[in-house]
Amino acid sequence: MKINALVAQDATQPLSTYQISLRPLQKQDVKIEILYCGVCHSDLHMARNEWGVSRYPLVPGHEIVGRVVETGAQASRFTVGDIVGVGVMVDSCRECHFCRQQEEQYCEAGFTATYNGIDKYTGESTWGGYAQNVIVDEDFVVSVPQHLPLAGVAPMLCAGVTVWSPLRHYNVKAGDRVGVVGLGGLGHMAVKLASALGAEVTLFTTSPEKGADARRLGATQVVVSRDGAQMAACRASLDLIIDCVAAPHDLDPYLAALKTNGRLVLVGIPDSPHLSPDITPMVFRRLSISGSSIGSIKETQEMLDFCGEKNITADIELIGGEAIETAYARMLKGDVRYRFVIDMQATRW
Repeated sequence: MKINALVAQDATQPLSTYQISLRPLQKQDVKIEILYCGVCHSDLHMARNEWGVSRYPLVPGHEIVGRVVETGAQASRFTVGDIVGVGVMVDSCRECHFCRQQEEQYCEAGFTATYNGIDKYTGESTWGGYAQNVIVDEDFVVSVPQHLPLAGVAPMLCAGVTVWSPLRHYNVKAGDRVGVVGLGGLGHMAVKLASALGAEVTLFTTSPEKGADARRLGATQVVVSRDGAQMAACRASLDLIIDCVAAPHDLDPYLAALKTNGRLVLVGIPDSPHLSPDITPMVFRRLSISGSSIGSIKETQEMLDFCGEKNITADIELIGGEAIETAYARMLKGDVRYRFVIDMQATRW
């Protein structure tokens, strides 16, 4: 089954259109015509082999929204024509402790990534969403509220659920005070979702000019993190902080902003370690630092249902596939508010 896709042939070449072969449809699979695919920064890391794990040829993309066009003989959750989503993973062992409690993102054997994973049927690399179609086991497909702008839904399959998961795990509710560090692809979704849950949201940013946009997205306070007086003014004021910055930085000022029993949750992965934090305030005020990885299929569906009720989508810039290298270059400059999304129907193959 040959389809067109945007393919990285190695770490040095730009992505180009090539044909790839999809695996045969299995009995529990659905075949999806891809309508939109979000452009995650990890796609760029993988295309350039910046994490040293890329296998070529490689088709990036794990923020997929599309239409079901075919189902396997025993697939029962979706029918042809359904609008669905696929996120960061397309399989897991399904037998370990975490899989059994519907936390597949922490699968002890390692989940199967949507791209650059190992397909259990073919033993070959999985192909991502920069393509015309994808075939996925129906258990790793979610329903998408059709009344939402579908292009804006795509980034929620990764960026959205990555911040939703800690918000739900720590039971953020109305009246809680939540901080968000960084107003990028993840951060802008964290502001929207925490605000929609009823929390009072403080955005920490190095860019004062982002203040107005942060308030538009739902923040009630904006703190310029390079301003010592502003940071001091919010000392011991927050219940939870979600740190979305994927670059090494000093965590101590954010620990200082937490109330006793507060939690700093890291969802950004820097290319070198953060400075070691000061342990003393953590001990005397029972503070904690934790990490959180994407979200489960259950959490992804829960998030999409919530966003359907609240009419929440990502803020995006729509591009054709032929503009992907330009988009990557702009991402490196931080020149996107707040996510590029590829329109597959408009892409010139």
